[in-house]
Amino acid sequence: MHTESVATPFGRRPMTLALIRRQQSVAELKAGKTCDKWKVKRDASAAMEQLGLQSNSLAVLDALLSFYPENELRQDGQLVVYPSNLQLSLRANGMPGSTLRRHLALLVEAGLIVRKDSANGKRYARKDGAGDVERAFGFDLAPLLARAEELAAMAQEVIAARTTLRKAKEDLTICRRDVRKLITAAIEEDVEGGDWRAMEAAYAAIVGRLPRVASLKDVTSALDEMLALRTEVLNRLEKLDKSVFSGTNDAHIERHIHNSNPESPNEFEQSYEKELEAKSAEDTRAKKQSREPLKVFALGTVLRACPQIVDYGPGGSITSWRDFMSAGVVVRSMLGITPSAYQQACDVMGQENAAVSVACMFERANMINSPGGYLRDLTGRAQRGAFSLGPMLMALLKANADPERRV
Repeated sequence: MHTESVATPFGRRPMTLALIRRQQSVAELKAGKTCDKWKVKRDASAAMEQLGLQSNSLAVLDALLSFYPENELRQDGQLVVYPSNLQLSLRANGMPGSTLRRHLALLVEAGLIVRKDSANGKRYARKDGAGDVERAFGFDLAPLLARAEELAAMAQEVIAARTTLRKAKEDLTICRRDVRKLITAAIEEDVEGGDWRAMEAAYAAIVGRLPRVASLKDVTSALDEMLALRTEVLNRLEKLDKSVFSGTNDAHIERHIHNSNPESPNEFEQSYEKELEAKSAEDTRAKKQSREPLKVFALGTVLRACPQIVDYGPGGSITSWRDFMSAGVVVRSMLGITPSAYQQACDVMGQENAAVSVACMFERANMINSPGGYLRDLTGRAQRGAFSLGPMLMALLKANADPERRV
C-alpha cells in the first residue's frame, strides 16, 4: 500500500498533530474504496470557503488530479503524483512559482493532499524491473478518497444554504414591494391615522442597512424588520373607517348611469369611439418609438457635483450606487416630492439618474419653488428625449469649483 507509515515533511516545514491524524485516517481506508476524482474536486470547489481555499487553490488541485492517469481514485492504486513545479505551473495556467507553493500549502492545510517527501525533498518514482511504480515521492491524493463522503456532505450544505439565501432574498424583495406600494398609496390618498413619512423613513433605513453583498443573517434580519413594518402599515390601514372608501363606491355607481336624453344621436357616439381608437393607436406608436436612454455618469463625478447628498447616505457616507439611491429616497422625502413622482422618474430615467436628478435639485433647493413639479417636468422632457443630465451636472461642478459662485 502507498500509506505504509506516517511521513514527515522535508526541510523547515513542521510536523503537526493534525497532519499525523490525517495520515492515520488515510491508512485506515476501507479496502476496495473508490470515487470519481472530478466529482470529489467539484465537491471541494463547492465547499471552498469552509475549507479555507481560494480559486487558485482549486486550479492547483485540478492540475494535480490531471497527473493521476485514471478517472477513479482507488484504495489499491498508486495515489501519489510527482510532477515538478514547472509542470504544475504549466497545467495551472502558468501560475508563478511563489503562488503555486502558497496554494499547495493551503491544500495540505485543508487536508486534501499529503506530502510524501523523499530524503532530499525531490519528487520522483522508483520503478521495479517490470516498469511498475514501486515507490513514489510527491503529493498523495489519498485524503481526497478518504474524505469523499465528508466533502459531498459539505457541498450539499453549501447548496442548501445558497437555496435558503435565495428564497430569503425573494421574500425580502416581495415584502419591500408591498411596503413601498402601501405607503405610497397612503401618502398619495392623504390617508389619516398614520405617520406615513416616518414609516417611509423607516423603510429607507432598513434598505440602507443592507450591505452590497448580504449574508443570510443580513437578509433575515432585514426581512424580519420589513415584515414588522408591513404589519404596522396594514394595521393602520385596517383601522380606517369604511367611509373613506365611500367615494369609490359612488364613482362605481355613477359609471353605470345611462344617458336619458333621447335626442342624442348615435353618430356622436360612433365619432367619439373612432376618436378614442385613433388616440389609442397614436399612443401605441409613441410608446413603440425607440428612445435613447439617459447616460449614467460616473459616481465620483456625481458626488463632486452634488456633495450635500453624502451626509444622507448609510452611515453618513456613499461608497456605491446602492448607497446613493438610498440617500436619494431620503432627500426626495425631505424635498416633499411624492413617491409617485419619484417612481415615474425612476421608470423613465432609470433609478440612478432619478436619484442624480433629486441630488442636483437638493443642491439648488433654495431656487426651486416646487420640487415635485420640477421633477415631473424633467421626467416629461426625458420621456420626449429632450433632457440630459450632463449640462446640469457640469453647471454644479463649475459652481462648486468656483468659491465665489457658491450659494
